[in-house]
Amino acid sequence: MPAKGVAKGINDQVQKEFYAAYLYLAMSAYCDSENLPGFAHWLRMQYEEELTHALRLFDFLLEAGEKVELKAIDKPALKFGSPLDVLKASLAHEKKVTASINGLYEMALEEKNYPAQIMLQWFVNEQVEEERSVGDLIAQMELAGDSGPALLMMDRQLAGRAPGGGGE
Repeated sequence: MPAKGVAKGINDQVQKEFYAAYLYLAMSAYCDSENLPGFAHWLRMQYEEELTHALRLFDFLLEAGEKVELKAIDKPALKFGSPLDVLKASLAHEKKVTASINGLYEMALEEKNYPAQIMLQWFVNEQVEEERSVGDLIAQMELAGDSGPALLMMDRQLAGRAPGGGGE
């Protein structure tokens, strides 16, 4: 059973994961409006992944006999300057999530909460993957510059992402 500090932190993280899902859905809608269906698809898969993360935390609380406290989710941005800006905003958000997960893990260590440590280790590993995959996409876009054909090629590549297929 999580100590009260860890349980509160996990409840807060559930909200952050649902916000991340909401943010990725807004980014997907933006890319769709910019005629980039591959980017929109990749971001939609990110949305679904974040929902899974939120529910994983939610279920952990329930299984531990803790109270789940769903909190309000802020409205995400609706406009982004470019596909590169979308990816940069995604990376910045993932870094915030990483810091939050790391803080939760540290709290679980301090409270000697072994079940939470085991569960959170999965999230620590996941965040390494998330930051790497978005960082790789940013590097590719920066390498391509303002090339329309390169952007369309990336869009086609991103359209091939399968559900649960990771960041790329």
